[in-house]
Amino acid sequence: MKEERNLLQSIIDGIQEKKGKNITQIHLKGIPGAICDYFVICEGNTPTQVAALAESVEEVVKKQTRESPLRVQGQQRAEWIGIDYGTVIVHIFVPELRQYYNLDNLWEDASLKQVPTAD
Repeated sequence: MKEERNLLQSIIDGIQEKKGKNITQIHLKGIPGAICDYFVICEGNTPTQVAALAESVEEVVKKQTRESPLRVQGQQRAEWIGIDYGTVIVHIFVPELRQYYNLDNLWEDASLKQVPTAD
């Protein structure tokens, strides 16, 4: 449990370090059909910022927890990048795609927590 909290905080630190916006933490543990315990969703203004956010998340998580992602998807176009840490999956979108896929509202039983954007 403590490791999972450290992983979540490291992911958020990585996002905030590169000025990621609209950070949402979704608690999925115990929900039937959920593929992980948590989603962390955020957005960057451009594909360049999305790529920088993903790189920052990987670097900060590695430094703070020594964990590496199981897989990373979407780096080619960088309009959406998914980073899979097993129990936590990070989704980094450009705003238009985030709105289109609407992952924030996919599970109505899930608990959502808005994380403040770093100044």
